[in-house]
Amino acid sequence: MDQVFAPWRIEWVERDDHEDDVDGCPFCVLPERDEDRDSRIVARTDHSFVILNNYPYNPGHVMVIPDRHTGEWGALSDAELLDHARLKVATIDALEAALGPDGVNAGENLGGSAAGGSIADHVHTHLVPRWSGDTNFMPVIGDTKVLVEALDDTYDRLHEAFASLPAAAPRDGDGRDDQGAAHDADPDRAVRLSFET
Repeated sequence: MDQVFAPWRIEWVERDDHEDDVDGCPFCVLPERDEDRDSRIVARTDHSFVILNNYPYNPGHVMVIPDRHTGEWGALSDAELLDHARLKVATIDALEAALGPDGVNAGENLGGSAAGGSIADHVHTHLVPRWSGDTNFMPVIGDTKVLVEALDDTYDRLHEAFASLPAAAPRDGDGRDDQGAAHDADPDRAVRLSFET
């Protein structure tokens, strides 16, 4: 029997069985909650948000998701598409600052369940940090993936990285240090990013 030590999974084992019985799309329900950290939302913009994947391929696996519920990219307005694209760029910057990956995979499951998407009716983009040698014998031979960081720790690192981006909204007074980086961002609230038009 293969055994992998993953103590953070106890949260999944001990969760409320009805917690997943939410009405509606999780990409619509989670941003409406007043608990960004619990929902794992690390950043928001006017039209999109970034959320950690609860079942990551690698530490830092996030999804960039438009606020509007649609299964078609073509249904989004130009402003929504531009906001989503800019948030992807900011997310890659935050991933590089927080985790220092050697590369990032970006992907979208288009066309519903046939394309492998578990949530086909709300478009989104996966960003997965990659490191040279991050695939080893465990997934190849043992059919087991080892995650080296708990989601809460990844959240903290990404939250701090997003807060330091130039697009981060000011906090407390002007809320910026001498280099113009945002600071003292509430760790329980998603970092608010604003892009110039």
